[in-house]
Amino acid sequence: MNFFLKYGLYIGRWQLSTPILYVVIWALTGLINAIWITIIANFIGALIFFWVDKFIFRKARAKNPLWEMKENVKCADCDHVGTGYRIVEWNGYSRANDENPQFRCEACRAKKLLEVEKVAVKPNKVNGRDAGRWESKGAANERK
Repeated sequence: MNFFLKYGLYIGRWQLSTPILYVVIWALTGLINAIWITIIANFIGALIFFWVDKFIFRKARAKNPLWEMKENVKCADCDHVGTGYRIVEWNGYSRANDENPQFRCEACRAKKLLEVEKVAVKPNKVNGRDAGRWESKGAANERK
């Protein structure tokens, strides 16, 4: 979602909060103190607009992988020593917290990229609904 569309949705979301605040303040005026009316109205708005904000500010999936490069490392596949590459994150594939990262040479990194492309695009489902987490097919199989 581009910046101006996201910004426009956010401004519209703020405008939609006005009728909610008005109705709560109108209904409770004279019954309780104004500060409590405001707190209750904002709480009701937060319950509703949390979900709207979650939609507006959802994380876009990267079109290109995030790579980490290191000099003078041994390739995990062919044992060549030189510049090593590893995919840190991409479309749900994440090795950001990997304790033993595996780096690959220029030739082997292309093979690894193709391998990750095949497994890193399945949403994790909970009760048939997207749970908002992504994982590789391999990670799902490892848990079984």
